[in-house]
Amino acid sequence: MHGTIFSLLKRYVQTQYDHSTWVQLTELAGISSLDFNSKTVYPDEHMYALIGYAAQQTGIPAGELHEKFGEYLVPDLLYMYQKLMRPEWKTLEMLEHTEAVMHTHVRREHTENAPPVLDVKRVSENEVIIDYVSPRRMGGLAVGIVRGLATYFDEADRIDVQPTTSEDGERVQIRVRRN
Repeated sequence: MHGTIFSLLKRYVQTQYDHSTWVQLTELAGISSLDFNSKTVYPDEHMYALIGYAAQQTGIPAGELHEKFGEYLVPDLLYMYQKLMRPEWKTLEMLEHTEAVMHTHVRREHTENAPPVLDVKRVSENEVIIDYVSPRRMGGLAVGIVRGLATYFDEADRIDVQPTTSEDGERVQIRVRRN
């Protein structure tokens, strides 16, 4: 997983809890470095361990932590990819174009990185279905990102996000409707 995601996880933990919690999580996970290089790809196992220990420490299920972290990521992700976005895009349009625009860019720029594959089908003007496919099994992160997009675009009260399969599978289906 890309170092930027780890750096953002560190900031998330520090803002939601404190720096000592981050230090404790890295120690429990057996990760010697407290800082992650944004140009480096790290083993997915680091993320699993950090989230797993965070779940143990907080009593919040790992899937829920993935969702909360996904929501938190959105402003930074949109800032990083703002040059690839169109100003008229809102939540559903962002979802519809993420694979072809952002993920294609990530795969081209960082060949060792492997974002999930998103097969997004526009069902109607106000609905998309996302098929998330990744051996990482972090569908909860995707659900959180969808919710974060709705918040970012000031549509949270109008967007319904419904995973229709288990969020910890390799394939997760997410239905997103604008009311």
